[in-house]
Amino acid sequence: MKATATTSMQLGQGLQMTPQLLQSIRLLQLDGLQLELEVRRVLEQNPLLEVDEDATANPVPERVDAATEVAAFDELPESSMWDVRGASWSGDDEDGLQRIADGESSDPHLRILARLAHELDADALAMAAFWLEHCDDAGYLAAPLTALLELGAAQLGCNAAALEAVRQRLLAGDPAGVAAADLRECLRAQLDALPGRVPARALARRLVDSALDLLAGQDIVALARHLQRDEADVHEAVRLVLSLDPRPAQAGAPAEVAAVVPDVVVWHADAGWRVALNPAAAPRVSLNPAYERAVSDGNAGGPMREMLQEARWFTRGLSMRYDTLLRTARVIVERQAGFLEHGEEAIVPLTLKDVADAIGMHESTVSRISTGKFLQTPRGTIEMKRFFAVRLDGASVSGAAVKAMVRRLIDAEPAQKPLADEAIAALLARQGVHIARRTVAKYREQLDIAPARTRRRARPTLLARAG
Repeated sequence: MKATATTSMQLGQGLQMTPQLLQSIRLLQLDGLQLELEVRRVLEQNPLLEVDEDATANPVPERVDAATEVAAFDELPESSMWDVRGASWSGDDEDGLQRIADGESSDPHLRILARLAHELDADALAMAAFWLEHCDDAGYLAAPLTALLELGAAQLGCNAAALEAVRQRLLAGDPAGVAAADLRECLRAQLDALPGRVPARALARRLVDSALDLLAGQDIVALARHLQRDEADVHEAVRLVLSLDPRPAQAGAPAEVAAVVPDVVVWHADAGWRVALNPAAAPRVSLNPAYERAVSDGNAGGPMREMLQEARWFTRGLSMRYDTLLRTARVIVERQAGFLEHGEEAIVPLTLKDVADAIGMHESTVSRISTGKFLQTPRGTIEMKRFFAVRLDGASVSGAAVKAMVRRLIDAEPAQKPLADEAIAALLARQGVHIARRTVAKYREQLDIAPARTRRRARPTLLARAG
């Protein structure tokens, strides 16, 4: 019995590395665009496979057939409920984006100047042209700032302060960061120009100001130690900085905006939440029956039989992906129904293990299937990863929910009496959420909200502008 058990264990370990399983794992982790490219590649290389148009046009009923491993679909809602602008699902190719005329100059500096011509008077436009003339192709000043200020003031007959004011206008313009003296000024200008509240912006500013050398090596541990912040916070700040453009002038070129096509559609019907795979993001592939019979019954050579085996593996791998994605999405929607109905303050703690236990799979499988996948919900298109929330220490709520509470309290605070972090902590305690002042400060900074003393100074200015 012992020998038999050992043999079974060895066989089980060996099965974990079969080509079929490896391919299934790879298909799980592909995002929508990568999956589309992979399906095209396989169709081109394997003549036994074909696109199953009927499966895409007519989703099968909500039932998983264990024999064929076909993923299940719910009855889809009307297309108007889940069309995504720019995705052309409704047959309308017009995405509302303004296109730059074909005859427009390809010179990035001339494009910037052409936009400014509608915003600046003649003198300021001449100053802008001076700065752009003395920028390199990436958008950085080609000479020291002090020297250019002296040169420009002499050439244009203006004072250095006015010239610098126009440069600041370029720095904050579109694209932001043009006419920067160095990389640090360029990145900081782009951070400041990001609209609205941007999580991790304050920490990203600190990173740009004092740790660009450490950023080059992307050493999160060293950066966290230098900035005296948690590694998770530093990771988000690094991601934000790396998303900026170190060549801002080139960013002015026209570019296509890629629309996110959701993998799963979520909607409310019949007093409950419904979940379905999106056919536009779930290409169905099947074996050509005639070719399959010919290869199986005939005397086809080794290469054709290998193609047949690979085709079967691929179709089963796709079915495993769709089935796992749908089951994972259903558990997430069930657990986070409060968020879908009431918003971020209703996000409950949810981990990969919670979902893995619910669907009977490993955490790594849930991690792969939820990375880069999106749910189309009444609250917008949301990445699946966002539904996972860590439980706040010593509390029954998630950190994400508490962060949303902090934002709500600040949004509702009196304009002339902004709430200090201690006051926010006290208000949360009345609601049964006990967190330290420093935790409030951490969440406030992650929400890109200034301290109370800064908000007190800033709000009268905003009111004056509104008036």
